Amino acid sequence: MAELITVDDPDDPRLHDYTGLTDVELRRRREPAEGLFIAEGEKVVRRAVDAGYTMRSMLLSAKWVEVMRDLLDEVPAPVYVVDPALAEQVTGYHVHRGALASMQRKPLPTADEVLGAARRVVIMESVNDHTNIGAIFRSAAALGMDAVLLSPDCADPLYRRSVKVSMGSVFAVPYARLDAWPKDLYAVREAGFTVLALTPDGTARTLDETAPHRMDRVALMLGAEGDGLSRKALTAADERVRIPMAHGVDSLNVGAAAAVAFYAVTAGRPAF
Repeated sequence: MAELITVDDPDDPRLHDYTGLTDVELRRRREPAEGLFIAEGEKVVRRAVDAGYTMRSMLLSAKWVEVMRDLLDEVPAPVYVVDPALAEQVTGYHVHRGALASMQRKPLPTADEVLGAARRVVIMESVNDHTNIGAIFRSAAALGMDAVLLSPDCADPLYRRSVKVSMGSVFAVPYARLDAWPKDLYAVREAGFTVLALTPDGTARTLDETAPHRMDRVALMLGAEGDGLSRKALTAADERVRIPMAHGVDSLNVGAAAAVAFYAVTAGRPAF
């Protein structure tokens, strides 16, 4: 059972996990180094717990204590009950969703471990916008992608904004980092995956022509907004594919493009 602790000092060291949540560079450095991430909002906190993450502590305003009572009765972690104004002073923003939890990170699996149990994989190169990371994970979970692989410079899927946008879907889809980029793309191919590079290039084959849903094992590669995939990543792919566009539109943002492409990859796939 959680211990309820009322805190009225914003400098209380017990609130250390929650300080400066709007300072992106600070949190990028701190959270992986300290082995934590922040879950925001009732649904996301519950999904993190259900996914097996250990709760370090929780930060709640008083009116949320009863809403979370069933979870508090199960989780043996300190719960810091604070005034909303104090929560804003500590975190740097108005915590309108009422509940924050500091969760312990798990060790990441290796790429080989992720690939071993997968048939449909997402590969992201240099996607460093946390909103896009969260949106892509949410679509990957909803549309049946089995796993995600990230280039070394992709944003952290467990950063608060990514987790929030994904509505906790980052907990549902296994992911790993490819440490040697783009060399490790060849290892993906050696594992039996056809690597498809998504690009707006008009010379690429359309997803309909490529029919990825008929392929045994597919890895769909996405690049960042603007620059898209690097030349080296495109070279390492088996084939370049595109989403056909109408009305003179040249491309979609990466979150929308990912959802469309995931459906093309997974629709009508055989059951394994």
